[in-house]
Amino acid sequence: MRALVTGAAGFLGGVLVHRLTERGVAVRALFRGEAPSLPAGAEPCRADVTDQASLASAVEGCDLVFHLAGVRRAAVRDEFMAVNADATRSLLEACLARGAARTRFVLAGSLAAAGPSRTGRREEEPLEPAEWYGESKAEAERITLSYRDRLPVTVARPPRIVGPGDRENLLFFKLAARGLVLRLSGPERPISWIDVEDCARGFLLLAERPEAVGEPFFLASAERTSLAGLLASAARVLGVRTRDVPLPASLLSAAAALADLVTRATGRRLPLNRKLARQLLAPGWACDPGKARERLGFVAETPLSDSIERSARWYRAQGWL
Repeated sequence: MRALVTGAAGFLGGVLVHRLTERGVAVRALFRGEAPSLPAGAEPCRADVTDQASLASAVEGCDLVFHLAGVRRAAVRDEFMAVNADATRSLLEACLARGAARTRFVLAGSLAAAGPSRTGRREEEPLEPAEWYGESKAEAERITLSYRDRLPVTVARPPRIVGPGDRENLLFFKLAARGLVLRLSGPERPISWIDVEDCARGFLLLAERPEAVGEPFFLASAERTSLAGLLASAARVLGVRTRDVPLPASLLSAAAALADLVTRATGRRLPLNRKLARQLLAPGWACDPGKARERLGFVAETPLSDSIERSARWYRAQGWL
């Protein structure tokens, strides 16, 4: 069996490549920029998912396709749509073009496609994205599921992913290292999350189980947190005394808008941006993992404290904290 993993140089992609090779699966690891560190036996494949011509050779001979490549930060909506949505269609078409109607296709979707929720999103609810990234992931999901009569497709919807190798949460760990626990104005905003190892295990399960075909699944821990809870947990692991810092919504929005202006002017992508600000100011980012548990027996077992501790050790080893 051979699997193609797009976005293999990314956080989750790297873990997934390692777990597949441990199972004896031949892996073709697709990346765009600098070659990632790959396990023995994995085949490197430098390509751009927005380049239709390069995708034909990438999918050749692959029984499984895990599509993780995408963009999480962009200054304009068109970039999100081109990379996250249009490239998904191109990859699905590449699978069909080689006559591989059996090729199992797992899309890395996102809770952002479903939209914010204080109580917990469920898969049967309509998609209500709140920002450009979520819109592009919702469109990628709609495109993928439109192929369900032609390919065995599945959509994974992870929330915030935590663990060693992650860069998206680094800002929060840096704040925690300074003892800062931000308290956004208004009621507490619940956040669903999952450890990267649990998430990779969930992706493998979605690629194996017939019950997963044609369906979206939230892959998440039953344990929820919040921005303040995440910062406080990280501070405890780092051994730092904390102080609460009130953060008005207007101040966060203004700072994020300024950060995006800097990004447009310089090309440098800052940790803060309007996408992140909109996410933090939403009523909550909670989802219900019940469908994956009931239909597939999937449970994300790693506690938040363990994920944060492993992440902190990795950040320190990189010299980032």
